[in-house]
Amino acid sequence: MSAQPQPHLTPEQYLQAERAAETRSEYYQGHVYAMSGGSYQHGQIIMNFGGELRAALKKRACSVCASDLRVRVSPDGLYTYPDVVVICGDPRFADDQRDTLLNPTLIVEVLSPSTEAYDRGFKSAQYRTIESLEEYVLVSQAEPRVEVFRRQSVGHWLLSESVGLGAVAQLDSLNCSIKLAEIYDKVTFNSDGAIASTRPV
Repeated sequence: MSAQPQPHLTPEQYLQAERAAETRSEYYQGHVYAMSGGSYQHGQIIMNFGGELRAALKKRACSVCASDLRVRVSPDGLYTYPDVVVICGDPRFADDQRDTLLNPTLIVEVLSPSTEAYDRGFKSAQYRTIESLEEYVLVSQAEPRVEVFRRQSVGHWLLSESVGLGAVAQLDSLNCSIKLAEIYDKVTFNSDGAIASTRPV
């Protein structure tokens, strides 16, 4: 989220402007924040994770969307674009445009140096208020690490970490597991853990 908010807008004004815009922006309590673009590696991890989820859920009543689907956390609160969203059952939308989702089952965010604090802090707290959300997943770019936050009861979430390319991330809300080797396919790391480059196909 950019540090430079725009003038105060209603949610309806934001949606009208956002639908006509060439770039994406988040909305929170009357203010619009420009979203920065992601890196090649960031996009690769998103597509890998989304592809694995789609394959795992292909014959089930769940849909997988990546990056472009807007999620409304609350009517006057946060409107944002998670990296990956899974919806099980019938999707519910804010209006007949069907581009603002209300009931995600699982949300995935791929962490970046510029957004990690925001994704772990403010955005995580916002996501936890969505009644339909059962799991919130954070995926590191610095090392092969996936953190899954699972809803246990009102106000209680359980953290499960999977670390290393030989590990598996268990997604209880979807009754499936994803190998970290697949999530990080064609992504390599420097000795200090930072992403170095992609392996040739």
